[in-house]
Amino acid sequence: MSQVELFERERATNYNQFVEAWIPNYQYFLDRLPNLLREATSKNLLVVGCGTGNEINRFTQASEHWDITGIDPSPDMLNQAHEKLHAYQNVTLVEGLVSDLDPAQKYGAATLLLVLHFLDDQGNKLSLLKDIAERLEPGALLVMLDITGDKKQIKQNLAILRLLLPNDLDDDQVTNRLNRIENELYPVSETRLADLCLEAGFESPLRFFQSAIYMGWLTRKN
Repeated sequence: MSQVELFERERATNYNQFVEAWIPNYQYFLDRLPNLLREATSKNLLVVGCGTGNEINRFTQASEHWDITGIDPSPDMLNQAHEKLHAYQNVTLVEGLVSDLDPAQKYGAATLLLVLHFLDDQGNKLSLLKDIAERLEPGALLVMLDITGDKKQIKQNLAILRLLLPNDLDDDQVTNRLNRIENELYPVSETRLADLCLEAGFESPLRFFQSAIYMGWLTRKN
């Protein structure tokens, strides 16, 4: 991929507080991830854009044993993940891109949370999805969480999101962030996301979760 969004310095340090405030039901979504992937035949998990390790932490606490590889291009984010997860022998953290991983190493499941909307739809979204599919076993499950919708849908759901945000957030910062989401990120419609998944080698994704602009999807590699 030619386009990578790096979370560095203060942006990385404040990431956990940010997602907690800006994604209603974020913790609920993370808590259910191990259940969503329970039927994976191979408990070998790839966590794409693992960031500070929030979703990996849920799998270390799951009733089933998972071997987990988390990958992220940001060293500042991975430093936080290392601090959180250093005691777990079943967790491997890699600085880099999915394309850097050996395609001969196959995974039985993967997660892709809050990544795609940073990539443009001029080939970068599709490239990432293809890179993930190439490293999954046939039938492997993929869970995605992303900002999704056409322009009208995003605008309407941003108005709802503003109502759901904590009351103690600074109004100017909220307005600036909402404008950035609407005008500077790269969300796609549900139809386009389905097309991308199909082209990358996945089934058409099932939307199972929505919290304002954030939608959760479950798909499977063909």
